[in-house]
Amino acid sequence: MSDIKISATLDARNMSCPLPILKTKKAIIGIEIGEYLEILATDPGSENDFQAWTRSTGNELVEQSVDGSVYRYVIKRNK
Repeated sequence: MSDIKISATLDARNMSCPLPILKTKKAIIGIEIGEYLEILATDPGSENDFQAWTRSTGNELVEQSVDGSVYRYVIKRNK
């Protein structure tokens, strides 16, 4: 784990597509540009979804990991 300071955490576990992305879109507005949002999800499809979403929005996927069935993402708000 890096020295990134998480500003907010979104628990999107047990949510299916497209809910993790929709909740992330809403949550990222609640943090400042340059801050980091952590997302926890259990949807295996979320890996591709978050990669595509960050590319299309200009935000940055800075960390991605899996622990058992929980996927963890850290996104830096750039816009």
